[in-house]
Parts: sequence; C-alpha cells; structure tokens
Amino acid sequence: MLEIGKTIISLDVFEKHFLCDLLKCKGACCVEGDSGAPVTKQEVKKIEEDYHLVEPYLPEINKATIEAEGISYIDSDGDLVTTLVNNRECAFTFRDEKGILKCSIEKAYFDGKIDFRKPISCHLFPIRITEYKRFDAVNYEKLKICEPGRECGTAQQLPLYKFLKDPLIRKYGEGWYKEVEVAAAHLSKSKHL
Repeated sequence: MLEIGKTIISLDVFEKHFLCDLLKCKGACCVEGDSGAPVTKQEVKKIEEDYHLVEPYLPEINKATIEAEGISYIDSDGDLVTTLVNNRECAFTFRDEKGILKCSIEKAYFDGKIDFRKPISCHLFPIRITEYKRFDAVNYEKLKICEPGRECGTAQQLPLYKFLKDPLIRKYGEGWYKEVEVAAAHLSKSKHL
C-alpha cells in the first residue's frame, strides 16, 4: 500500500495491467454484480436534471423501469446505487450495433447534450474506492468478467493507473495524479535494482 494525500492505494493499481476489451467482454461490468453502480447524492441529482436528455438513448424497458422505480435505490449494503432492469443490468445501458452494453449517460455526454460524463464509480472501474473518515482506500477489484481487460492490458503493458488516468484526475486532481506517477517511477526503479 502507498499513501498519497488522503488516499491509501493498493500496489495492484501500479503493478497490474489493464485495458478494457469491449469486443470480448461486451460491457459485462454494466450487468454483473449484486446491485447497481454506486452513485453519490450529487450524481443522482445531476442525472435527474439531465434525464430528459439521456432518455432518448434508452431502450423502452429501461425507460419504464426508471419511471416505475426511479434513478437509484439503497441496496442491501446500504449503498446508493443506480436502478437495475430485471434486477440485472444498469437501467442506463443500451446495446450498440455490435451488441456491446454502453452507458446512455456517457453517450449523451459525448454527443454534447450534457456536461456530466457518468458516475465516477463507473468511470473508475475496475478501481473501487472505499471512503473512510480519514482516508480513501483505492483498490483494484479483480473480477473474472474482466479477464479480457487484463489480457489486453498485459499485451499493451498498460498499468491500471495509466489506463484510468482521466477518472483518477477527475476524482483526485492533477497534483495527486502527478504524485502517483512519481510513486510509480520509484516502484518501478526499486523493482529493477
């Protein structure tokens, strides 16, 4: 573990390689799991404000589910999460022409309709953040569904922290990320001594 600012970072974030391979996994992270994607109250508010611009990207069953159940709910662990369709996939997903599950919020963002990309928990995946009073634990969540991402990342020799540079900066800022890069260089150097 490494401490940077108010974070404690697992060494896996530096040492493991990762690069999503959507052609192989088909967006399984939007389906697999015990509940929806973790969201903050502020994110739920933003999604509610933007929903009319996101809704056109959604399949009819997703729209009906959101209309009946809302944007989010409290899961069995007491966490605020996105609503699920058929207790399975995130209600904000749609399938593209290749059958890959994608995020309608992110699609609206890339189409210039909204200024919110997607929940930070989704943007950071497969990193999961657990917030404590004095620090955040930054961990790599190694799931079987992400095996194609590990294989692709290893082939490209792309460390997880580099793959997730943009969301890590979004969460903690550029200064924090620069410290991560310095720490990664020290770790790499010490391994080669």
